[in-house]
Amino acid sequence: MNEQELRRLLTVSVEDVLPSQPAAAGWERARRTRRTRRAVGVVALAVVLVGGGTVAALRPPADPAPVGPTVTPTVDPSHAGPVQRPPAELTFPPDPLAKLGDPATVSLSERPVERALALFEPTDEENHSNGPVRVLGNDGVVRSLDVVTLAPTRDAGGNEAHALKPGVLSPDGRTAAFAQTKELVMVDLTTAAVRRIPLDGYLEQVVWAHDRVLVGGDDRTYAVDRITGAASPIDVSTWELIAPDPAAGREAPLIDMYGEGGSLKLRSRTARDGELRSEQPVNASALPSPYRVNEFYGRGWLHGERLARAAWITSSEINGAEGAAVLDARTGAVLHLLDLGRDRAKGCCVVMGWDNKGAVLLRLEPAALARWQPETGEITGIVRDLRGVFALAS
Repeated sequence: MNEQELRRLLTVSVEDVLPSQPAAAGWERARRTRRTRRAVGVVALAVVLVGGGTVAALRPPADPAPVGPTVTPTVDPSHAGPVQRPPAELTFPPDPLAKLGDPATVSLSERPVERALALFEPTDEENHSNGPVRVLGNDGVVRSLDVVTLAPTRDAGGNEAHALKPGVLSPDGRTAAFAQTKELVMVDLTTAAVRRIPLDGYLEQVVWAHDRVLVGGDDRTYAVDRITGAASPIDVSTWELIAPDPAAGREAPLIDMYGEGGSLKLRSRTARDGELRSEQPVNASALPSPYRVNEFYGRGWLHGERLARAAWITSSEINGAEGAAVLDARTGAVLHLLDLGRDRAKGCCVVMGWDNKGAVLLRLEPAALARWQPETGEITGIVRDLRGVFALAS
C-alpha cells in the first residue's frame, strides 16, 4: 500500500471519530439549516481550551494539495509578508490576562468589578462545566459569578452548548449578556445586578453592537437596547455576523460573511434593521500560490477597517489547514494569513478579538490564548495550557 492509499484509508477511518471540539457542532448545524454551507461537522460554538497534543487524523477530509518545499521567510521587524507562521515555541511575556488560570478568591456579589477583562468557565475532559464562571477584573482579582445560574444554550434539535461564549462580555467590560432559551440574561458586573429580558425561541449567540445586544439562534435575531431592555427583530444572523468595532458609531453598518471557496463574500447591512446594502467577494489575490481561504468559522471581529476571523485554508502542504486571516473590511482583500499547519485539531484556533494595539487574540495550542501582530508577524503566548471556555472584553 503506497502513501497516498494509506492517507485515504485514514481519512475514511476517522469519519466516525467524535470531534475534538464537542460543543462546536452548532456552527455546522446552523449552516445546514440555511443550506448555504457544506457539512464539515465541527466549528467553534464554544471555545474548548484543551492543552497537550492533538490528533493529526482529525483533519477535514480533503485531497492534499501539491507539496512544495517549506520556505521560512525572513521577517522584517517592521513588516511581515502576507503569509505568516507561528514559531516552534511561544514565549509568554507578563500579561494581565494570564491570571485567568487563577482560582476565584471572592464572589462577584461581595466585590463587583470596575471593569472585567475576561470571563472564564473551566471544563473537564468531556467538555462539561467544572466550576463556576470566573470574572477577572482590571484590578487583577478573580471573582466567581455567583449571582446567576446559567443553563446551556440549546436548539430545537436538543443540541446544547455552554452559555459562556466569545462575545458575551461587553467591550467596556461592564456587562455580560447570556443567551438562554426564551430570554436574554444581562449581568451588570459593576453592581452584580441581574436583569432578565423575555424573548421567544431558542437563543444561542450574542453580539454586542454599540448600545445594543444582538441575540439570536437559527431562525431569529433580536436587537435589545442595553439601557431600556426594549427588543425588536432584526434581519441578521448572529452566526455569521462580525462583531463591530467598539469605537464605531451607533449607525455604523453591520458586516456579515457567508459562502465558501470562490463564493466567499462580505455583506454590509444597515445598523438599525439589518437591510442589505451591498456585498463584495473576498479577494485573496495578494496571497502567494497555492494559498487561499476555503471557509471561515467562529466569530469574526472588526478593528477599524480590519477584520479578523479563523479559517480553513489551502496551504503549501494541504487543502484544509487551520489558519486565521485579516481582511480589509472595505474591499474584502485578504491582507494577512496565519498558516497554522495541518497537525492541529479541527476548529482549533478561534479568533477571540483584538487588543487595543491592533493585535489579534486567538486560541493557539499549546497556549490557551495567544497574541498575533499581523503587521510584524510576531506571535506570543498570553495564557498557558488551560481547559475551558472564555470571553474577552475587546
